[in-house]
Amino acid sequence: MTFVHKSCANEVCRGIVHSMAARDTSGPPLPPPGQGSDDDNLWLTPESLRVLAHPLRSRLLGALRRGGPATATDLAATLGTNSGATSYHLRKLESVGLVRDTEEGEGKRRLWRAASEYHSWHPSDFDGDEDSETALNWLTRDYARHFSEQYDKWLDVSTTWPTDWQDACGSSDASVLVTAEALEELRAEMWELIERYRRVGQGNPQARRIAVYAFAYPLDLDRPPTRGSR
Repeated sequence: MTFVHKSCANEVCRGIVHSMAARDTSGPPLPPPGQGSDDDNLWLTPESLRVLAHPLRSRLLGALRRGGPATATDLAATLGTNSGATSYHLRKLESVGLVRDTEEGEGKRRLWRAASEYHSWHPSDFDGDEDSETALNWLTRDYARHFSEQYDKWLDVSTTWPTDWQDACGSSDASVLVTAEALEELRAEMWELIERYRRVGQGNPQARRIAVYAFAYPLDLDRPPTRGSR
């Protein structure tokens, strides 16, 4: 399973990139995983994965990427928690390099920022590490739950939006018969297409940020291919 905003053919199927609602579309395009600077992408280690696999920490990181630098007090108000717990979990994220102290402000008014635009990992990086595999399983399921919750929120209010927006938004699904290599190419092409549209609304007051989620997974779960086959 892969969650991406931008990727490339040799990364898509083997890794997971999480940048859901993480970035304002007025910014520059995201580089493919592994090709950006250290400030663009952060590859998770077993330690950082285990730290991130926590409900509040995952949301804190997403909020900082989405809204930019913020204080623990501001983040607590946004996420409906208390500033003490928020400060504690920000420090845990800082300890593994996921967020950074801007050295502006003091105490609960200290300003924090995300250390990277997005983060990535290969599931194979954690093979044989039971704790990391458990954390990875939780994190990917948490992302899937969050995506579903966000879509439900849209459905709750969709009829209050203009009909042209109701018609433009929606969901779709398809099945394809491909090799792992062809699946990588398919997903790379999908994200290249999305990148073309990422900033077309810049400067247009009628434009709105739109979330695009994609899941690619086998349907024939009882017929796994030979390990390592492409």
